[in-house]
Amino acid sequence: MIVVPPTGYLLDRRWHWLREEVERSKEPDLALLIRILSEVDVPYVVVGGIALQVHQQDPRTTLDIEIAVVARTGIPRERLEAVGFRESGRHAHTDNWVAPEGTRIQFTDDPAVVPAVERAVVVRIRHLELRVLRVSDLLDEKVRAGRDAARRRSTLIQDLADAQSLIEQNPELERELTREQRELLDRLPG
Repeated sequence: MIVVPPTGYLLDRRWHWLREEVERSKEPDLALLIRILSEVDVPYVVVGGIALQVHQQDPRTTLDIEIAVVARTGIPRERLEAVGFRESGRHAHTDNWVAPEGTRIQFTDDPAVVPAVERAVVVRIRHLELRVLRVSDLLDEKVRAGRDAARRRSTLIQDLADAQSLIEQNPELERELTREQRELLDRLPG
């Protein structure tokens, strides 16, 4: 098990503070969500910004929670609704929710991510144990997201920068890149 400092939660609070908003964190919503998924034995893995916070030395903030599941039909909708979560939309491979404290939640069953559910690593952040993408799977996801022409250019650039940062911190990941992935990252300035 990997033990991770609560840096992401602190970044949440500072982000809200700088905007002169009530300081809050996704910590209570994440803890409640993970508790429910664990109690009903839903195979999941935390992806996106929280996974990046776990694996990066200098994490950036993220205000949402992204969860990959094997099948969205396994999402315990009634259980989530009973404790205050509410569904806010459905798309091709995602179900969007809002947690009781207002954190945006995105569940995905994207076929490209589903195999990573079984390979998740368990991390502890304070008292919370959760399943998170392995760093190599996170790298693959960041590069894949950086190729998605349907996304905003700024988001594509950020995803590729995240991928490059993961490689800089974990040089052994360089060997796992495909030629196409390496060429894409080589086009970054610098």
